[in-house]
Amino acid sequence: MRHLLEINDLARDEVSEVLRRAADPALSKPLQGRGVALVFEKPSARTRNSMEMAVHQLGGHGVYIQGHEVGFDVRETVEDVTRTLACYYDLLAARVFRHDVVERMSALNTRPVVNLLSDRAHPMQALADLLTLRAEFGELAGRTIAYIGDANNVTRSLALAAHAMGMRVRVGHPAGYGFDAVDMAVLDQAGVDVEFVDDPVAAAAGADAVYADVWTSMGQEEESAKRLVDFAGWTIDTALMARASDDAVFLHCLPAHEGEECTREVLEAPNSRVWLQAENRMHAARGLLHWLVTDAK
Repeated sequence: MRHLLEINDLARDEVSEVLRRAADPALSKPLQGRGVALVFEKPSARTRNSMEMAVHQLGGHGVYIQGHEVGFDVRETVEDVTRTLACYYDLLAARVFRHDVVERMSALNTRPVVNLLSDRAHPMQALADLLTLRAEFGELAGRTIAYIGDANNVTRSLALAAHAMGMRVRVGHPAGYGFDAVDMAVLDQAGVDVEFVDDPVAAAAGADAVYADVWTSMGQEEESAKRLVDFAGWTIDTALMARASDDAVFLHCLPAHEGEECTREVLEAPNSRVWLQAENRMHAARGLLHWLVTDAK
């Protein structure tokens, strides 16, 4: 049984196969008459809608379950909730606060488990990012992607995904906002050679894609004031984008905090692929689910 907790749970050829299926508008419907549990400890616009539509397009029935309805380790243990949901659903997907929750779910091997987001990883976003970049550039090997901002769960999954496609990975962040030891160990084990820079101009220089995420993620609201000070000067604007390559694109996993990590002009610029990224969340989910229930070994 296969699970997707982080992007490197897939081999490079498997990532390519998922992306191929994601771009195929005429996939079969292997979820006909089958259900998918969509458990959300954290609310989401793109993740919920993209997953529900992907399940529907594959003929299945996705059921949205709020975190308090199952109460991981409050009403019941993670393991007991997982075993119960496995009685009804063929796939289990969860958007959680702690990464160990999806690890414990998958350890039971009752049903395939998909991590819709955790504090450590966001593999579904990374698949959508690759799909967007392939549509723009075709072959990705040798291209450079520059992430500018707080090195977080999105950054880790993005670095693993880009490395799998042969891309160069650059991460620019203020002091104190880089990867922690756990994330560095994961990247090192995967052989990801990240170039770290402490200046946004150096980060953007010559990059084929410039990527942003919010400076203050969900659950970090009490740090917002400090982060605004620490990230002063790190806003991606048109002048910074001009430092990238001539055909560079701008990416953002959304939601965006206009005027903080990027300007409205950058979000709406002709080279912004932000809304295509959002659409590709659905296509990437469809490709992954199709592969998981038909050919994953």
